[in-house]
Order: sequence, then C-alpha cells, then structure tokens
Amino acid sequence: MIRALLASALLAIGAGLIVVSSLGLIRLPDVYNRMNAVAKAGSLGLICILLAVLLLLPGVRTAVVALVAIGLQLVSAPVGGYALARAAYRAGSPLADSTRYDELGGRVPPARRRAARE
Repeated sequence: MIRALLASALLAIGAGLIVVSSLGLIRLPDVYNRMNAVAKAGSLGLICILLAVLLLLPGVRTAVVALVAIGLQLVSAPVGGYALARAAYRAGSPLADSTRYDELGGRVPPARRRAARE
C-alpha cells in the first residue's frame, strides 16, 4: 500500500516535471533557455517515472533495466544539451534580450558555411 502511494507520487511528480519541461519549450525566449528546460526537467521527470516503475514492479531485472536507463539518461542529457547549445551558438542563434553576459563572445569561431552547390 505504501509502495503504491509512493509510486503514485513519483509518477505525478515525473509527469508534472515533463509538463513543466514542455511549457518551458514553448514559453522561454531563446534556444539556450529552452534546451536547459528540456534537458533538466525532462530528465528529472523521466527518472521519477522510472523509479515509480521500479517500485511498482520490484525485481532484479526491473532494477537493472531502470538503473541502466537512469544512468544513461544522466550521462546523455547533459552531453546532448551541451552539444546542441554549442551548435546553436556557432550557427549564430541570437541570445535573449534579458541575457546579460556572453562569455563566449569572440572566443568561439562561427561554424564554417558550406558553399551552395548548384
């Protein structure tokens, strides 16, 4: 009974974090803020849902699958977010007006543009 209540709470928290992530994707001003919202809130939401599944279906196989998925999510989300932000910055995606500092300004060269083939 307690395990089901805890799993329900984790599912609700995970779903709520994913909803917040999707709202951030729609409402935030620039690509960098959007990626931050999706990477962090989406990852935490997925981890909460995986932990809820682990509570609802206890077992060694479920634990191994859930822990591997959590580990991969914790490793891949920050790396993917960093790579996308770097690509967006090099492609010249503008910063939001509320951004105060551009610490990479002048230090990161723009991406090489390929000549258009005709």
